[in-house]
Amino acid sequence: MKIDLSGKTALVTGSTEGIGLAIAKGLAEAGATVIVNGRTAAKVDAAVAALGGDARGVAADLGSAEGHAALIAAEPRADIVVSNLGIFQPSDFFATDDATWDRHWQINVMAGVRLARHYLPGMEQAGWGRFVLLGSESGFSIPVEMIHYGVSKTADAALARGLAKRMAGTGVTVNSVLPGPTLSEGVQAMLEEERARTGRPIEQVAADFVVEHRSGSLIRRAATVEEVANMVVYVASPQAAATTGAALRVDGGIIDTLM
Repeated sequence: MKIDLSGKTALVTGSTEGIGLAIAKGLAEAGATVIVNGRTAAKVDAAVAALGGDARGVAADLGSAEGHAALIAAEPRADIVVSNLGIFQPSDFFATDDATWDRHWQINVMAGVRLARHYLPGMEQAGWGRFVLLGSESGFSIPVEMIHYGVSKTADAALARGLAKRMAGTGVTVNSVLPGPTLSEGVQAMLEEERARTGRPIEQVAADFVVEHRSGSLIRRAATVEEVANMVVYVASPQAAATTGAALRVDGGIIDTLM
């Protein structure tokens, strides 16, 4: 299969590192013109330089309506939008205050809502488009150590399903992609103390974490950011035209249901 996204413009939010940057690279390699997004100009510029070609970037904090307005003023249209921006913060339910819940909701859910509200009508008018929300297996296997995060990711999958139904018959598809534990910079930072204490490679520390805390994993390791990006690039392609309203797993088999 050869995925050709030449002539398509793809916006990837939260794409200066980790899964987002890997998605941006994958889309660029498939021929898309990629728009990088992050909170700071320095990190956006570095990501754009790493991608090369005709990539460009917008520094905007999409955790607020003001940041969203700045983004769409700079980039009012896109053929492909990947709402990748997200945060996670381990915290016991009884110690998690309203501010933490609201921050996760604004960044993990409302950022995608605002993107959809702006970009989907343009895709419908063009008769073609791809909108992808990054969910998580945590939206289906809610982690006890960060219930607030799991709830926000359940909402992402529900949002994608609802939007897919709203865009039915338009040539625009909407899907969510559900990574499991993935060896991104954020996960590496979370595991750094254990890596430093044991002296073991970060990949082994991550694998041990998966076995202990995500015992349903069938691959028994963390995924790579590229493995997650591969799924997103496919679902953004013309070849995925019959896939919409789906929650597509890259979870290593953690979610224990047949559908």
